[in-house]
Amino acid sequence: MKRVRADLHIHSVISPCADLEMSPANIVARAVQMGLQLIAVTDHNSTLHGPLTRRLALKSGIYCLYGAEINTREEIHCLCLVDTEEQRLALQAFLEQNIIHIPNNPDIFGYQVVVNEQEEIEQEIDYLLHAAVNKSIDEVAEFINSIQGLFIPAHVDRPKYSVTSQLGFVPPTLQFDALEISRNTSVDAFKAANPLKPGTVFIRNSDAHFINQIGTQYTDYCLDEISFNGLKAALSGWGGAGVYPFQ
Repeated sequence: MKRVRADLHIHSVISPCADLEMSPANIVARAVQMGLQLIAVTDHNSTLHGPLTRRLALKSGIYCLYGAEINTREEIHCLCLVDTEEQRLALQAFLEQNIIHIPNNPDIFGYQVVVNEQEEIEQEIDYLLHAAVNKSIDEVAEFINSIQGLFIPAHVDRPKYSVTSQLGFVPPTLQFDALEISRNTSVDAFKAANPLKPGTVFIRNSDAHFINQIGTQYTDYCLDEISFNGLKAALSGWGGAGVYPFQ
């Protein structure tokens, strides 16, 4: 087993609210600087920067998961992580088929661009990626589980775009692998205010939109290998893997 530092909530320049410096190359360079060994690029309703970021990360000895931060019909943000290209393509198709297409105004919401390794723009997404999909949180969870991904409601303690802000509680029937909390609360405080099913696992990430935010919040995992399967085992507590406690 090894102790692995991970930041699994990072936005790239595709996300309309992310800084234009958040290219895959810059993300990886900053992850190296911050001593991260496992990362995930989780743009709003898009996986398109996953492949390039993974290629660059692997060259630097970092494993990068594919993912997206999905905005559900209830306006709840959820981290959805996958590992294979087949899973990523299935997730991307789900997003493109179900997002509510609202034209993006870059002057108001920001640019949504796909770039290459040289940071040259190859594509601009013309519909607003911050919009909601027409699926409920339960339907999104069901889909992610159907493709063997990881489903993690994001920043569950925040006063907007969280499961508690939108629903008022964490549904006891919701099928999730972990809950992400922000730096603004503690696990004990959240548990005290919210009834949860036994064994709920908590993680913390940076939710970085700017380069200097990457790795400022993270979670340490006890993994037998740095991989998607290793992370899944840690969140499930299989074979001695697990999540190190944090405040």
